[in-house]
Amino acid sequence: MTDSQFDGVLVYDGDCPFCSAAASALRRVDGVGAVAHGDDAARAFLEAQFDDAPFALVLADRRTDRVYVDRDAARELCERAGVPVLVQDVVGENYESIADAVRTVVGADRDPDPYHGTYEFSAPAAAAYADLEAAAGSMPLRME
Repeated sequence: MTDSQFDGVLVYDGDCPFCSAAASALRRVDGVGAVAHGDDAARAFLEAQFDDAPFALVLADRRTDRVYVDRDAARELCERAGVPVLVQDVVGENYESIADAVRTVVGADRDPDPYHGTYEFSAPAAAAYADLEAAAGSMPLRME
């Protein structure tokens, strides 16, 4: 891949106040940009990777050509942020419970799609990454 502003781009739920706040809290993670799921470039990247635009937390990592989804994305972000391993494990092992609690508290009306794991970039996703990165900004400083 070509020179990039970010090593990875987080696709998050921009309509969820907690998700936006969490993305904001992660602004200290160097080399990671963020773009809301509803952005055209985010949806195009997801469709290129999954033949769908799953509603999920996604971290596209151009350094390793991997796409981390849901608990794997949360765990990878915790690692990059320097969060202690114990906390990384708690977040990874309890991701669904934490996400369910957050959705209940903020009154989210949409559940995440059942995508989990770590995937290799597909060729179409690799080609769509530049547009995803161009749409991303630094981690948001405030909720959208």
